[in-house]
Amino acid sequence: MNANIYALFRARFPSDLDDCWLETSDGLYYSWRDLERGSAKIANLFASLNLPAGARIAAQVEKSPEALMLYLATVRAGFVYLPLNTAYRAAEMAYFIENASPSVVVCSPKNFGWVAQTAFARGTSHIFTLDEPVQGRNSGSLLSRAVHFGDRFETVHRDGDDLAAILYTSGTTGRSKGAMLTHGNLASNIAVLHDAWHWQKGDVLLHTLPLFHIHGLFVAAHGALYNGSKMMFLSKFDSAAVIQHLPRSTIFMGVPTYYVRMLADPAFHRDQCAAMRLFVSGSAPLLADTFAQFAQRSGHSILERYGMSETAMLTSNPYIGKRKPGTVGPALTGVSVRVVNAEGVSCASGEVGEIQVKGPNVFQGYWQMPEKTAEEFTDDAYFKTGDVGFFDDDLYLTIVGRSKDLIITGGYNVYPKEIEAIIDELPGVLESAVIGVPHPDFGEAVIAVVVPRASAALSEQAIIQTLKNAIANFKVPKHVHVVKELPRNTMGKVQKNLLREQFSA
Repeated sequence: MNANIYALFRARFPSDLDDCWLETSDGLYYSWRDLERGSAKIANLFASLNLPAGARIAAQVEKSPEALMLYLATVRAGFVYLPLNTAYRAAEMAYFIENASPSVVVCSPKNFGWVAQTAFARGTSHIFTLDEPVQGRNSGSLLSRAVHFGDRFETVHRDGDDLAAILYTSGTTGRSKGAMLTHGNLASNIAVLHDAWHWQKGDVLLHTLPLFHIHGLFVAAHGALYNGSKMMFLSKFDSAAVIQHLPRSTIFMGVPTYYVRMLADPAFHRDQCAAMRLFVSGSAPLLADTFAQFAQRSGHSILERYGMSETAMLTSNPYIGKRKPGTVGPALTGVSVRVVNAEGVSCASGEVGEIQVKGPNVFQGYWQMPEKTAEEFTDDAYFKTGDVGFFDDDLYLTIVGRSKDLIITGGYNVYPKEIEAIIDELPGVLESAVIGVPHPDFGEAVIAVVVPRASAALSEQAIIQTLKNAIANFKVPKHVHVVKELPRNTMGKVQKNLLREQFSA
């Protein structure tokens, strides 16, 4: 049996391939036949490039139907997909390209010059834009090249433990780690979610999430593909557009920020939600107040769940049954989740400990980091998530913090060490600490606390502007506070908990 994730989806396409697969916000329609033929053409192009077995194909492209076809064509052709955030700058891209050694890079036209220089210097054999012509060796527009190829392609056979994708997740040292996800990982998780969330014939997904993130690609888009469901496909989240499309949709998935912004729109009320069946939230904590306000305004209780790049989804509040605000629900079917203390002993109900997980959804390990992979698994093969939390008496999981100081802002992961390393190199800076503080819109806001060198005068705006030129905008601190010294314990470790208390307002 072919375990290729595309083969799984193809077997579940609707019987009439001329049905609408995807509709864009400007009224363009794509049929399931368009998906089948379009992905075949791109897969045939990749097959013609004589790429090595297991070649990585990196994509830093804006969200579009063709971008989704690019992903499906990659796995269909038997290669490994590497989605990259469109906000990444040159230094970040250089690291990903050097670490993953992709054979093909697809990027946006505005970035082609510096991405091509970076990629070719690191051994990439081909670089394309997605759909706009550019000049250069082994380059051009992917779609203009693919149009000349046939529209039939036999999906390459893959076993369940063959690699399908690499998702980069930031590390506390500032060096990102590539989480290796197999066809079996992705297939097992989406099958479980299909049952847990009661996907039905006729469901329509309102898709507003980015495609470089596990939430938008491997949860939302995969869910619709596995169910043979139409997607209302918006290029980005916009509350007015979402409200306009809700009456024609049945499922919506978002980060807490989306729900906050919908509630802030006076046009949002329960009449638009009459056809809706399910609202899902994840990627960041959902405030209990947002949960309550949304239920009152829409008549729907948001379903909150918990997952990671390394594992896809792990727990979920129930579709039928009580959805508890502040919790991420019980473990999904087939997934083992435990909370243990420092000695590795299971915690009692209500006792906070480290969250560890095991299941067919858990990744193979970190790309080219065998020692790091070994560190992150226990002797009995549980993955150490780095999150801390507790189970209640009903086995609903509550996440209370992150042992590695991860900040989740607007659904994106930010690790302080990466930002601190840049700030500490700035003229006049002695040291810095980056923390996350509660934010009503983003869930958490990134804040920097900086100690100046003797007699140095530091400018908040100058530091922020420097960071904007160096890293993705979602990582840039909202504020920079200049202080005389950082609080430390007797061992010399910075007490970030005290900084969070001080600057949480």
